[in-house]
Amino acid sequence: MRSGGGDPDTFDCDSADMPAVSNRRDILTTEPIGWGRLQPFATQFMAMGGHNEIVACAQDGAAAKAALMAAASEVLRIEAKYSRYRADSLVCQINRQAGTSAHLPCDDETNRLLACADHFHRLSDGLFDATSGVLRRAWDFSTHRIPDAADLEPLLALVGWHGVERSSRGVRLPRSGMEIDFGGIGKEYAADRAASRLAGLGIRHGYVNLGGDIAVVGPQPDGAPWPMGVQNPRRRGEVLAHIPMSYGGLATSGDGEKFFEVGGKRYCHILNPKTGYPVHHWASVSVRTDSALSAGALSTIAMLKERDGLAFLRGQPCAYFVVDIGGRIHANQPDNKDRRA
Repeated sequence: MRSGGGDPDTFDCDSADMPAVSNRRDILTTEPIGWGRLQPFATQFMAMGGHNEIVACAQDGAAAKAALMAAASEVLRIEAKYSRYRADSLVCQINRQAGTSAHLPCDDETNRLLACADHFHRLSDGLFDATSGVLRRAWDFSTHRIPDAADLEPLLALVGWHGVERSSRGVRLPRSGMEIDFGGIGKEYAADRAASRLAGLGIRHGYVNLGGDIAVVGPQPDGAPWPMGVQNPRRRGEVLAHIPMSYGGLATSGDGEKFFEVGGKRYCHILNPKTGYPVHHWASVSVRTDSALSAGALSTIAMLKERDGLAFLRGQPCAYFVVDIGGRIHANQPDNKDRRA
């Protein structure tokens, strides 16, 4: 599902806050025969807590720069609007009013994101819960401390998407301390929107990669798909497989981003909203589908469903590449079967 909002104000292409644009022929082939006058250009920048790259193929640098800057600006706009780390963001405004009688008015874009959160909550039988971010308060990954039931009980009382009030007046969180967090779909939504900006400016070949969450505008100029690497969740820098991408989205959820180990057991940042404790069954789940937003949500849901995650993915319109904690790979593409990480 590729969602869209109103066109944002764009940054000046010469702004010092924006990343540089470079010719990236090296990332494709050394001899781009048959591409005509199209050349690949890229911009790299930090946003949403990670390293990002946007690639666009154009006939000249000026056209590429305009498209790349517009796409990067869209990412920064969405980060400013929905980041839980920015006190002036819309998400933080909603969360500050939790427990009051006030409904915070929402624009069409925000209502669409809330509707997506609701859809995936229902699809996951309640495991994908945009109010579960409060559970992070009990988990300090720098101290390697496992919280006990007394730590989690008051936080679990604040989790419950079913309690979020949405109406024409806006959105309201009924209990003080509740939070909404678009983790699992926010960065992926930004990737889709940035790709949409590229397409709207005439780019037909390129992609957006926001820290591994990918939205593809179209194939390489010669028609070949982009080979997107899937990382080994236990060996940083090692690529397990390449997933061919000509359109749509690709996202990965896993236990290697933030974690600690105690007694040989890994405790990761993906928390079950019903228990407050981390999931354990899968090391990583990569999903390719029609949009980055859907891919991100489906990969997260599969992680949350643990043992039932694979059966869940088999019922979805997606391709998947899953690594369990024993290192075995499960994929619905024949050439990726029966391998070990």
